[in-house]
Amino acid sequence: MRENQASVSPEKGAEPAPFGRLRRRAEFQRVARGSRWQSEAFTLQAAKRGDEAAQGPRIGFTVTRKTGGAVERNRIRRRLKEAVRIAEKLDAKPDHDYVLIARRGALSRPFDLLRADLNRAFAAIHSRSPRALRDRDR
Repeated sequence: MRENQASVSPEKGAEPAPFGRLRRRAEFQRVARGSRWQSEAFTLQAAKRGDEAAQGPRIGFTVTRKTGGAVERNRIRRRLKEAVRIAEKLDAKPDHDYVLIARRGALSRPFDLLRADLNRAFAAIHSRSPRALRDRDR
């Protein structure tokens, strides 16, 4: 292992988010019929699960070819995964599934703003009117 890799540590006070992963296409399609919140860097979709509530929240990531080549898509996906991992307080409910659909803006968005967008998105997605909250914040 390289020396610089061994010295890399997560930020102080940042715990990994307790998310499971969405893996099957049917899970992504079910979440697509739920609530939606949009920002410059991503779209957050959320849907309540039926009988699997004991599992905790689950999250899936989607980065389409429209966002760029394979290298750019992988960079975008890694940035979003890391932002979710170290986000302070995501208002994720244990009986919900979430999907983050990346946009090209996620690649150039400053990382602290990306994390702030995530916090705001998770808070807004469960409010009565996520679109009204999104429009008010702009």
